[in-house]
Amino acid sequence: MSMHDPTDPLRGRGSRSGPSGRFERFEVVSDEFVQTDEFDDEPAPRPTTEFFRDHSRSIIARNESPDVGFDASFNPYRGCEHGCAYCYARPTHEYLGLSAGLDFETKIFVKEDAPVLLRAAIGSPKWKPTPLGLSGVTDPYQPVERRLGLTRRCLAVLAELRHPVIVITKNHLVTRDVDLLAQLAAHDAAAVFVSITTLDASLARAMEPRTSSPERRLEAIATLAAAGVPTGVLVAPVIPALTDHELPAILARSAQAGARHAGYVVLRLPHGVKSLFEEWLAANYPESKEKVIARVRALRGGRLNDPGFGTRMSGDGVFADAIARMFEVACARHGLNQTRPRLSVEAFSRAPARRPPDLFDAPA
Repeated sequence: MSMHDPTDPLRGRGSRSGPSGRFERFEVVSDEFVQTDEFDDEPAPRPTTEFFRDHSRSIIARNESPDVGFDASFNPYRGCEHGCAYCYARPTHEYLGLSAGLDFETKIFVKEDAPVLLRAAIGSPKWKPTPLGLSGVTDPYQPVERRLGLTRRCLAVLAELRHPVIVITKNHLVTRDVDLLAQLAAHDAAAVFVSITTLDASLARAMEPRTSSPERRLEAIATLAAAGVPTGVLVAPVIPALTDHELPAILARSAQAGARHAGYVVLRLPHGVKSLFEEWLAANYPESKEKVIARVRALRGGRLNDPGFGTRMSGDGVFADAIARMFEVACARHGLNQTRPRLSVEAFSRAPARRPPDLFDAPA
C-alpha cells in the first residue's frame, strides 16, 4: 500500500495503532460536540475525529522547567488533530485512560469555558502577570479551532487586559488573529513562534498530516512580521538522520520571510511515543529507521528519551554539539537572535483597555 493510498483506513493520521495507556481508570462517555472538521479540500481523515467537552475548572498550568521559556501556560484543547508522529505530548492522553496513539489525535477534549476561566484567572487581584505560553502542550490552532474560535476568544481576553503571551503553532490559521496579536505587540505583549520541522512537503504530510504545509508556515511568518508582531521560527523537533541536515535551510527561509528569532528542540521520545515513532518510521521510512533510532540513542545517552533538565531539549554528546554549532552559525549568517523578543507586563491592567469583546462572537 502506498503512503497516500486513498483507500487507507488510517488516511491522514500520524500513528498506525492505539496501544493501551498507562492509566486505565476512566471511562470516556461519548458526548457529541461538533462534527469532524474538514481540512482544506481533502476528505475527512479516518477514523473520524470525536470531540468531548472538557469540564476543567481551571485553565492556567504552571511550569517549573528551566528549559521552557515561560512559567505559565494554557491550552484550550487536550489532544491534537494535527497527528504529528513524534509529538511528546501524546502520553498526556493516557492520564484520561486513552491511547497516546490514535486516541490522542481522534478524541479531542474542548475547554468551552477557556475564555471565561482565563479572564477570571488573570483578572484576579491574586494574579501576578507573567508571559503566558499558548500553548505548552497541544496546538491552539489545530483544525477544529476554525469552527470554535476558542483560541481567538482567549486572545481577545489577553488583548483586553494587555497581558503578554507567547504563541507556538504549526498552523497558518494563526494569521486569522493577526489583529489581536498586533494589538498586543503594540504593548510589547506578544510574540509568535511558528514551528517548522522540514521544508519537504511530502515528508511533512506523512509526519505531520493535519498541519499547514511548510510553505504556508513560512507565509504565516511573513504575515505576522509584516504586521509588527515579533515572530520567530522553532525548528522542533530536529530529527537526527532524517531532518537535521535541513536546519540551515529552514533558518534561512524563515529569516527571509521575516523571522527575527529562532530556537530548536532535538527529538525526544518519552513513554509510548517511542514505539509509535518507531512504528511510523517502519511504515514510511524503513530504510532510515535503524539509523534514526541509533542516532537518537547517541544523543540521549543510549536511551530514546532523556528527561534531565539542561539536556532534554538539546541532547548531549558530539552529535548534539554539531547540531548546536550548525544552529549558531546559521543564526549568525541570517541575523537571527540578535535580540530577544521583548515581553513586558508594564501595560497590563485589570481594567479593560476598551469595551470588552463578546467572548462568544464567532471568530473573524
